[in-house]
Amino acid sequence: MWKALALCFALLLLAAAPERETIGVQNCTDHYRVDAIAFAASVKEMRIAIEKIDSTHTQSIEQAKEKLKNARLAYKRIAFFLDYFFFTSSRIYNRPPKNEIEEPHLEYGAPTGLQYIEALLFDNPGLYKQEMLRQCRFLETSAEDLPALLYNFEASDAQVLESVRLELVRVMTLSISGFDAPLLKSGINEALVSLQTIDGVLKPYIQSSQKHVLGDLLAGAEAALAKGDDFDHFDRLHFLIHHALPLQEHLGSMISGMELVINEKGVLNYNTKNIFRPGAFTQTALGGDKGDSALTDFGEKLFFETRLSSNGTRSCASCHNPALHFTDGLPRSIGIHPGQAVRRNAPSLLYSSFQHAQFWDGRARTLEEQIRTVIHDSLEMNGKPAEMIRKFARERQYRRLIRKVSPSRKALNDTIIYKAIAAYVRTLQPFNSDFDRYIAGDRTALTDHQVKGFNLFMGKAQCGTCHFAPLFNGLIPPTYTLTEFEILGTTASDDLLHPKTDPDQGRFETRPTPYYRGAFKTPTVRNAAVTAPYMHNGALGSLEKVVEFYDKGGGVGLGLAIPDQTLPATPLNLSEEEKSDLIAFLHSLTDRL
Repeated sequence: MWKALALCFALLLLAAAPERETIGVQNCTDHYRVDAIAFAASVKEMRIAIEKIDSTHTQSIEQAKEKLKNARLAYKRIAFFLDYFFFTSSRIYNRPPKNEIEEPHLEYGAPTGLQYIEALLFDNPGLYKQEMLRQCRFLETSAEDLPALLYNFEASDAQVLESVRLELVRVMTLSISGFDAPLLKSGINEALVSLQTIDGVLKPYIQSSQKHVLGDLLAGAEAALAKGDDFDHFDRLHFLIHHALPLQEHLGSMISGMELVINEKGVLNYNTKNIFRPGAFTQTALGGDKGDSALTDFGEKLFFETRLSSNGTRSCASCHNPALHFTDGLPRSIGIHPGQAVRRNAPSLLYSSFQHAQFWDGRARTLEEQIRTVIHDSLEMNGKPAEMIRKFARERQYRRLIRKVSPSRKALNDTIIYKAIAAYVRTLQPFNSDFDRYIAGDRTALTDHQVKGFNLFMGKAQCGTCHFAPLFNGLIPPTYTLTEFEILGTTASDDLLHPKTDPDQGRFETRPTPYYRGAFKTPTVRNAAVTAPYMHNGALGSLEKVVEFYDKGGGVGLGLAIPDQTLPATPLNLSEEEKSDLIAFLHSLTDRL
């Protein structure tokens, strides 16, 4: 009887117990609720301004642009919350202004939202007025329901803090590069609004011992952005070095000290100080790890093993020569047949593990799959690895290495070859360029021209909107969970005065949807200065030609018919000095091997 009474009493206490207490979740949702209502109001004002557009009166168009900018700024106050907790809902507001194919299920996504309105408004507002109004009405209706997302909403402090730290990464990589608004050039203002929002959300978490450091860092970063009205000339490198990266470091320290670290959204390693430090990315989240030293040693030996090819003349190093920063310097590599080139250029293997897809067309999901495909390919190596691994196991030079990675001879098969070589390739991430040394604290590592070049890369030249920092490849921040493919309209040769369309269909061949026709993976531009020629076909032989191609607006800008080009066709109008500075920065990304 007494046990039954005790149990009933315990259940009553449990029922009466308050909900799990949090530090700042309520503050965060309060901010969201107010800002969501303000965003809905700003969308309505934008719609009214677009209704008043008269293509014969430029003032009406400028007013619409201003209201669009205001709507974007209002959206940035809730973007971190929506992107983290309601990602699917967030997509309708800020989707890129192009037809998208959502990987891995190949779901089609039509352009919608603020970025799409921007593209139409800057293209031909009179012609696209009705489409812009349709977008506005859709956004207006959706935005009115944003507060309803809080119904039965639950979150932890750890989740709120991760959403904030990801927003800071977004500021450092996307906002200041103008990724969301390349035509409005409102990225610096949007970064400021994002930091102001972060500031408000963090207040309940910042303890008295941290107020001085974090408060000052936030205030300094906001002040730097507030002075950055000129998008093209904002000093992004100074902002990163003196404000954003120290802020990221101290924010991470605070979260760690509170024991509120979680990693639900991406591949970032929160044990590193900032995203520009080696080790900032979790290799296991990218399809594997570096493996143990024995597997890596075995893979390095196999990397130079010509007997993996059918005639004993080709190895991995034949097309990815370490002396050439793991390329071969050819437009297209020579395969197993003398004098016969393979279809595409051999890109550097440096940092190749930092992608979610391999090959130019992304047809392999992992390095292991890529290596297997190359070894078996009849044009490349045409090898029989299943036979060779048994032969290697009988040779003294391999026996010890194989025993360390596969003690059981019965379990030995060709899979170990792919794993071993992939483990070696995953070690090819030196991060020791002049740029890396500068970021790490050596302020003599870059010249003034290279500093200007970085600011151009991340600003006016729009390179950073596809080659995302800090890897400078197509791995998209802030979660780095998706590899980007772009349709550039790459020419068949470097004769840009008489351009011809390259016939290679790219990703379309393995993913047959029209929006992948001519699409290729965005490679890293680390070591680009020493890995010519460029593009999937090796058509552009110098960095000068590459910069000219982008400055003209890609294939469409050169006059080619590329209906689904994702690269903006608007010329960048870079001066000769700016082009020179941009190339100087690319030289600073060369690793010392």
